[in-house]
Amino acid sequence: MDKRKPEWTPDGAGKAFASSVVFKKESTAQPRKAHARKIWDLDALEAGVKSDNRTILSRAITLVESNSPKHFEPAQELLKRLLPVSGNSIRIGITGVPGVGKSSFIERFGMHLIAQGKKVAVLAIDPSSSLSRGSILGDKTRMEELSRHPQSFIRPSPSSGVLGGVARKTRESIVICEAAGFDVILIETVGVGQSETTVRSMVDFFLLMQIAGAGDELQGIKKGIIELADLIVVNKADQDNIQRAQLAVREYNNALHYIRNATRGWQTKAQICSARTGDGIDMIWHTIMEFCAKTGESGVFEQRRLSQTAAWFEDLISEAVLSRFFQSSHTKQHLPELRKQVAEGRIPVALAVSMLLED
Repeated sequence: MDKRKPEWTPDGAGKAFASSVVFKKESTAQPRKAHARKIWDLDALEAGVKSDNRTILSRAITLVESNSPKHFEPAQELLKRLLPVSGNSIRIGITGVPGVGKSSFIERFGMHLIAQGKKVAVLAIDPSSSLSRGSILGDKTRMEELSRHPQSFIRPSPSSGVLGGVARKTRESIVICEAAGFDVILIETVGVGQSETTVRSMVDFFLLMQIAGAGDELQGIKKGIIELADLIVVNKADQDNIQRAQLAVREYNNALHYIRNATRGWQTKAQICSARTGDGIDMIWHTIMEFCAKTGESGVFEQRRLSQTAAWFEDLISEAVLSRFFQSSHTKQHLPELRKQVAEGRIPVALAVSMLLED
């Protein structure tokens, strides 16, 4: 196995571009005694992403998803280069409990968008095991037709335990997909009742999927996630479930008038669809287009993008501060003993925290 470590060069050394090359080997005077070093070819990555080369697009996302410190600088330099050509897509978050049919809906919806001349990227978040930290990453299997289409790109990513089921680097992946020219970015979340505000903080339009006939639909109104949605879609409205779906939509639409809307100037609504037959898919896209036109005209769309970028900045500050805190020698020296004293009830929790923060 080749254990040579990739290194980064700020000037993008190695400007020859090939569809499957993002490293360039550096020559060495003694090839038999020392391995040739690998250098991240940022020029090749940038050119590959902008030309929508799928192999290099995937490798660019892998780079920004990496938690390795040696990958941080090249990843950020790549993002810096791509930012000027990003921001031109419609970002749609899609959530719902497991079994509601998110993957089937995304495949049907994605194929409809492609028929409208759109390029579609799907960032599908797979749940990571709390024990093994592994994930299935099976979205390409569930979206078989969409995954094969040349106008689509599906990127399964493990949630890694992040609240809301959103991978830590999803925002960076959005930037890369937009730079590759994708018109619509669909972000599928785990949807297991965790902090879906994470999803709301990175998309323009938030779609909540529900199913009828699973109990009292209006019980869902009590959940805070309803207040985050711009559209509620009642799926599986086909065969003998159509009447139940229509009834659920009426109940939702009646109740939504009494709930604070997620977006200023936009009335959240409910619609039915069948991912199996495709019924209602075109109306959902029409609703999203109506949303973009109305919020774009009022300035709400741009304001949301700006506030999300500011929130992203604040989130990364908090993350960086926590990381440095736990990596500091003071914390490493005193944390184990203070944790033991707190567990044994020998010291108040607040006092232990205060002692850790003294430096």
